[in-house]
Amino acid sequence: MTDKWASLFSGGKDSSWALYRALERGLDVERLVTVHPGEDSYMYHVPATDLAALAAESVGIELLEVDPDDLGAAAATDAGAQGDAELEPLEAALRDLAAEIDLAGVTAGAVESEFQTSRIEAMCERLGIDLFAPLWQRDPVELGEAMLDAGFEIRIVQVAAAGLDESWLGRRLDADALDELVALNEAYGVHPLGEGGEFETLVTDAPHMRRPIELAWEPVWEGTRGHLKITDARLAPTDGSSG
Repeated sequence: MTDKWASLFSGGKDSSWALYRALERGLDVERLVTVHPGEDSYMYHVPATDLAALAAESVGIELLEVDPDDLGAAAATDAGAQGDAELEPLEAALRDLAAEIDLAGVTAGAVESEFQTSRIEAMCERLGIDLFAPLWQRDPVELGEAMLDAGFEIRIVQVAAAGLDESWLGRRLDADALDELVALNEAYGVHPLGEGGEFETLVTDAPHMRRPIELAWEPVWEGTRGHLKITDARLAPTDGSSG
């Protein structure tokens, strides 16, 4: 029996890249796992996680969703305690999944965050499973270039950093945008892949997706930060389909 894997998946570029690289390597990814963290989180990608179901449908892998109501215990007094508490429902969901599919490991899209990665590593140790983290400690610009070279279509859905104004909302992350982010890194310290929460993304198409995600949105700008209010989202029709 082939070892089964789960992919920690938000629909953003980093978790999507980890999934893509796992599939390239031949890992048998049996489930995508999305945590819906509500308004704010130390551990998880926050915006547009409701679109992960569309992405999962496009990829063709069943989605396991962890509801934000399960994160109620995360109202802790400090970041470390909150991060630990936020991990509890994910660990419980993975423990149940491991009993169901004989889980071998999980994929994760962490690049530089010790806060997140150390907790995920510890969780995997407790569960007795492996961690596949192909972005970890990689050069962020090289990673961005690799995503673009592979054919990832990446849309910026939230910004929250100096140098990132309203014009970035809804912008496609292409080579020009990556060059500008490198310049913003030098000027303001913006991470080229948004690892510190400077911006968040949604992958709307990639080689492992069978149908692109089509979006309509309205920008919501709050003076120094903003996000996209998604007004419509659907998978592009297949050839010969009316919609």
